[in-house]
Amino acid sequence: MATGQSHEYRFTPPDAGTFLIRPCVPGGSAEPLERGLSGLLIVEEPDPPQVDQDIPLLVDDWRLDDSGSLAPFEKATEPAPAGRLGSWLSINGQATPQRIEAPPGGRLRLRLANACNARIMRLRFNGLKAYVIAIDGQPTSTFEPLRASLPFAPGTRYDLLVDLAPEAGAQGAVTALIGDGMPLAEIVTVGDKRPALHPIAPLPRNMKLPETIKLQNAARKDVIIKGDPKAPKAAWTINGAAGSPSGAPLIKVKRGSPVVLTLTNQTAFVQPLHLHGHVFRLLHGLDDGWEPYFLDTVQVPENKTIRIAFIADNPGKWLLASMVMERFDAGLWTWIEVT
Repeated sequence: MATGQSHEYRFTPPDAGTFLIRPCVPGGSAEPLERGLSGLLIVEEPDPPQVDQDIPLLVDDWRLDDSGSLAPFEKATEPAPAGRLGSWLSINGQATPQRIEAPPGGRLRLRLANACNARIMRLRFNGLKAYVIAIDGQPTSTFEPLRASLPFAPGTRYDLLVDLAPEAGAQGAVTALIGDGMPLAEIVTVGDKRPALHPIAPLPRNMKLPETIKLQNAARKDVIIKGDPKAPKAAWTINGAAGSPSGAPLIKVKRGSPVVLTLTNQTAFVQPLHLHGHVFRLLHGLDDGWEPYFLDTVQVPENKTIRIAFIADNPGKWLLASMVMERFDAGLWTWIEVT
């Protein structure tokens, strides 16, 4: 959208969930995002879980100079293989940690989203009993994070239910595992104990999503990611080419087709990728099953290969793009077409 112009979107959200709004203009997304152009769109379920508070937590980092202002932005010709990593972390645009007070025995819903340009981190839940109920906006079988920790790449979202201790004065924290650990939110119980709540239960399944994907019938495509950290930014490529609006689609399929993409990361950097317009399953190593949740953003480890599968049920032209905005601007994207 050009400077001074405006546009109004009107639509009926097809799914409940927690969705991240961020700029997506090839060649011009990194700086607007770093200046704070991001937000959450929350679509509530018809019958949401009973909680004392429903709290969005939008995590971002900012590269500041000695005066506390945004540091100068890199020139387009300068290599930036890691992307722009900030020196100051925020929650909902404010200094961390955010203090949250809730009654003893209470229950919170936390909606965590990573809006950083490039910061890949892990979250740890200290002194909290947390249960994941949705990932990337889609319901999942309720589970406790392994070792009370979750991976948290740019674009990733988690919906959590947190049950609090029954006594006043109990404390817990959501911590970003950066350095010695940086508390993002500190939760303390205050006041009188609340009446007991029902046991935690999964969210209702999204009936618009397939129960199974017929992998034997899938259209398959390799996606090979390369990048030379010593070369200019345009050295980022997918299948040998940087993203271009005039380029051909990675794959073109009919609506309703199953698709398997083999994502091979031939770089020394973790690559968070986001598929627009669809959600997918992360396949097991032998294509003999998939993880029990849907994603729209996935981390491909350095020098590793993973496979994702989805039903191409949304007509249109959809990006498959790096969620590290500096890499996206430098051409680390491609697109699929569903007719």
